[in-house]
Amino acid sequence: DASAVPYFAGEVPAFAQRLIARFWPGPLTLILPRKPGVAAACAGGQTSIGLRCPSHTTANALLLAAQKLGVQGVAAPSANPFGRISPTTAQHVQQGFAGGELPILILDGGPCGVGIESTIIDCTRANPVLLRPGMHSLAELSAAAGVAVALAAAGDASAPKASGTLEQHYAPRATLRLMPAASLQAALDVLGADAKRLAVYAQAPVQTKSAHVLIRRMPTDAVACAQQLFAALHAFDAADVALIWVETVPNTPEWDGVRDRLARAAA
Repeated sequence: DASAVPYFAGEVPAFAQRLIARFWPGPLTLILPRKPGVAAACAGGQTSIGLRCPSHTTANALLLAAQKLGVQGVAAPSANPFGRISPTTAQHVQQGFAGGELPILILDGGPCGVGIESTIIDCTRANPVLLRPGMHSLAELSAAAGVAVALAAAGDASAPKASGTLEQHYAPRATLRLMPAASLQAALDVLGADAKRLAVYAQAPVQTKSAHVLIRRMPTDAVACAQQLFAALHAFDAADVALIWVETVPNTPEWDGVRDRLARAAA
């Protein structure tokens, strides 16, 4: 919980303390100045560290068990091959590491409740900077922090390296393309009955003359879509499609997290 933050962080700005009070436990990661000599093995050579307090009961049980052994926190990268689709079920983890040289132990806590990864905020500067959007809007974050949370500038070399902030990430094996609903339907019409190894993920009720196109309706609610997004991409990969066409999502704050993941998957 938040009581372990001083063990890892050399400094916790007031705006970071307010974010912790408002959003922890939950899907918010704060990057803070790392205390010298602490957690160096998982810091990637950086002087900062990303901290999060999860709300999931299984994750908390693991952390409490570690704490009883004198371990103040657990390094927790995503349980998937680098750059590929994030897992949201234990089955996704098993499939992602199938055929590996070493056995893995999977602690199954059920499907992820939020779906997409946590919001990441850089708290190593004078003011907070959003590095990766999640399910908290910029306005919501700024209100809780008591100061405006800025958007990270493209190519900002001063930003700490953080998981999931690469231009290309969360990518399925298939090529993913984003397009408006009208363009998506027009492309299906052009292919006609010849379309093969193609999956479509769209809110609009698109139609195809091909029996070889896999169509899945995208939820019109941003929260539901975030929860289902990676599972849908995993399902398309399992179906061995070559192309995934995804309808562009609304350009509104509640869709920022989903829009970010799709843009990186299509990069």
